[in-house]
Amino acid sequence: MDFTFPRELEKFRKLVREFANEVVRPASKAADIKHEVNMDVIRQAADIGLLGVPFPQKYGGVGAGETGYCILMEELGRTCTSTATTIGAHIGIGAMAIYLAGTEEQKQKYLVPLARGEKLAAFALTEPNAGSDAAGIKTRAVRDGDDYVINGSKMYITNGPLADVVSVLVVTDPVLKAHGGITAFIVEKDAGFQVGTVEKKMGIRGSATSELVFEDVRVPKENVLGQVGLGFIIFMQTLDTGRLTLGAATLGGAQEALEIAIDYARVREAFGKPIAHKQSIQFMIADMAAEVEALRSLVYRTAWMVDQGMPYTKEAGICKLLGSQIASRNIHRALQILGALGYSRDFPVERMFRDARIAEIFEGTNEIQRIVIASQLFREVGVRIRP
Repeated sequence: MDFTFPRELEKFRKLVREFANEVVRPASKAADIKHEVNMDVIRQAADIGLLGVPFPQKYGGVGAGETGYCILMEELGRTCTSTATTIGAHIGIGAMAIYLAGTEEQKQKYLVPLARGEKLAAFALTEPNAGSDAAGIKTRAVRDGDDYVINGSKMYITNGPLADVVSVLVVTDPVLKAHGGITAFIVEKDAGFQVGTVEKKMGIRGSATSELVFEDVRVPKENVLGQVGLGFIIFMQTLDTGRLTLGAATLGGAQEALEIAIDYARVREAFGKPIAHKQSIQFMIADMAAEVEALRSLVYRTAWMVDQGMPYTKEAGICKLLGSQIASRNIHRALQILGALGYSRDFPVERMFRDARIAEIFEGTNEIQRIVIASQLFREVGVRIRP
């Protein structure tokens, strides 16, 4: 097997790395302190095509596939988890739902401006009583002539305060619910939904997370995403791509922590010589490197599977599960190696430590990932697991 990236993707990585180092990294600390999205960074990303990386060129994208998208998320994850979160929610779940299930007309109307970065997307699934139990949503859409009228609320929506287009999951038949009574819609900001509580977060403070409130919001029937009653399936398929690319972003964070630890160990002296000579430090760094390389192989093998049209639900869940744990462990180790400097807000490891924790929660908690992985494994041997 050939494990090298094509020349085009290597050039793309160089482009993204330069953008991440020259534009994203310098703005990351201020975005965290101010607790706000640096929209100038997002606009610059759009200007060079980074908001439509995996989508075909006919829909305004770059056409770099899932592998190219994972490269993007890895490089952003190295420099700013908040920026990776904003762009990842836009591409990987908000716009991706339209790409996976939209009609040609919907893709031309919505996906093209999203891929070009002219508009920003969000993905609205979670509710006050429906997080891990995604089928427990209560937001309701009722048919009224040629429209559907939506009432309810969503919470913890990444890009909620900023989104122009939102992929929304609602109940259209309370009797059937997840067995055919849940439908996905494309809802434009102009339809009239309101931004509710904007969350103040421990980490990823440079991204925007909010409640969305729907009060008699009218959406034309043409904005049904996929088929009526099949929205739950569409959203679960979309989350698979989000979990994979979240794994890619955590790979970037884990790699950054490793490099910070190595650089510090080379120059920090204790007992008359650099701490790189201490076996305890060597062991921590060796473990960090081993886990990074294992995660890198997993992420890009899974991206290859996506680009080949192969099933990848199990692998995506593993990417998310292991990626979030490896990033947290590596950043924890880097903080320990740096000691008090790692704990100081004057250095990036402190922010990385806070940012990393959310990866074990969103896109489906790690507990849910274990259920998904086990369900897929048992399905392969003819046993259907029910929660």
